[in-house]
Amino acid sequence: MVLYTCGQKKALGQFGHPCGRAARALDEAGHDYEIRTVKGYRLALWQRASRKADRAEVTRLSGTPEVPILVLDDGAVISDSSKIVRWASDNPTSS
Repeated sequence: MVLYTCGQKKALGQFGHPCGRAARALDEAGHDYEIRTVKGYRLALWQRASRKADRAEVTRLSGTPEVPILVLDDGAVISDSSKIVRWASDNPTSS
């Protein structure tokens, strides 16, 4: 399974960054996953010109350039940190 995140990856930051929340939920549920970071921060003005290209794969997979998204081993895609957290909670590993 692959978790696409921004450059924050697993960092939660002061306000609980969405990418960090998704990663933490997967960790707590015992999942092994690959993290793929994408460029194109929404608020980074210098990245606006390349954001569409930088996030083309994420958009192709989920229909939106926003991260985090989780791609399951069967190819299913879960977008939005709250949905990823819920999925991880509902699907812990058995080990």
